[in-house]
Amino acid sequence: MKNARAARRPVAPMPDPDIQSEGFRQAREARRTALVEDYVELIDDLLAEGRETRQVDIACRLGVSQPTVAKMLRRLTGDGLVTRRPYRGIFLTESGQKMAEDSRARHRVVEAFLRALGISADTARIDAEGMEHYVGAETLAAFQRAIDAGLAGFLHRTASRDPTPPTGTL
Repeated sequence: MKNARAARRPVAPMPDPDIQSEGFRQAREARRTALVEDYVELIDDLLAEGRETRQVDIACRLGVSQPTVAKMLRRLTGDGLVTRRPYRGIFLTESGQKMAEDSRARHRVVEAFLRALGISADTARIDAEGMEHYVGAETLAAFQRAIDAGLAGFLHRTASRDPTPPTGTL
């Protein structure tokens, strides 16, 4: 039975081991930094609204408990990304600010690309929140080039010529 299943699926050659291992390494690194980037980006957003950033606000926005936030804030402080002042809230260091800006820029490109594909605003925002951490610089640049070249208009024109939706699954 196992051999029959293997015989039915199309066989693609295995990628080069170095390329394959680099893909796994990058995915592990993205998983490791995704949560940190989410925290610093949220702190930056709250500060940009002119609000003092408090642990309770972060917990509410991320949908986690305050002890979870407290643990992450200790990590972020140790990593030199945030400073905490008693009775004054949480602030980003220069490194934390840079990380927040980089993460937000990636998010905006991914979200704009998804919107250009015709994804609804809410879905694009939610999906971009996860994807932004895993997309490499080359892919982001390609997304931006496609957006700049008018991808949304191209897809709209193509869809209006052929009203039949594509079939099949990815």
